Amino acid sequence: MPTGKPAVPSVWARQRTKREQPALSQDRIVAEAVRLLDEEGVEALSMRSLGTRLGAGATSLYRHVASKDELIELVVDEVYGELEVPAAEEAPDAWRESVTACAGSLRAMILRHPWIASVLGQVGLAQLGPNLTRQSERMLALFHRAGFPAGEADRAMSGVIAYVIGMTVSEAAYLSMLARSGQSEQELMEGLRRVAEQSVRDLPLLREGYDQRADEDPARLRDEGFAYGLERFLDGLQARLDVLASRQD
Repeated sequence: MPTGKPAVPSVWARQRTKREQPALSQDRIVAEAVRLLDEEGVEALSMRSLGTRLGAGATSLYRHVASKDELIELVVDEVYGELEVPAAEEAPDAWRESVTACAGSLRAMILRHPWIASVLGQVGLAQLGPNLTRQSERMLALFHRAGFPAGEADRAMSGVIAYVIGMTVSEAAYLSMLARSGQSEQELMEGLRRVAEQSVRDLPLLREGYDQRADEDPARLRDEGFAYGLERFLDGLQARLDVLASRQD
């Protein structure tokens, strides 16, 4: 039976060749792909455009990366290596501060690389990548140290990650639109506010909210909105820990 094709369709299921061309390696391809994505967005990413930036033909790239799908897996894992996950402290009460820092780092990573917003749904088995698995292990340790049992720690961690991604993917898409507009965020918001005020003139609750935010710094509002939602989510996790602790008494 042929064994050339991996049973699992992922870059992480294939062994890397021991020898790679000195001038062109998988690591160099991935690093350049991240730069291309940061500068030009996901629409500009192709094996041909990447090869041009590297001074190599697309065929040469395929010796190191089998497909564009595998390249997406690789770049996602690469940027996940930027996360800063605090070590699990001995004191269980430190979990909340550590998870907050970790969530903030994940948000910052997504905002540095807003293209990730459009590829998270197409990364295949990226969770098998070395950076993502290492960071997941460190994050999971925070929830174990907090007092969540093994079966719940993973769910608690997944819930926090889902909140961060859900909030930040929308924020990243907004910031990408802002960059394309050529305006500052303040300029864009002032223009939108005039349109919004007309749209909500007969809706008192929405109008009140727009009025209250009229002179606020939009970047600060984004930070505060993210922090508020995260705090409420962590309140729920703390309530669950309290229940678990009461059952042990």
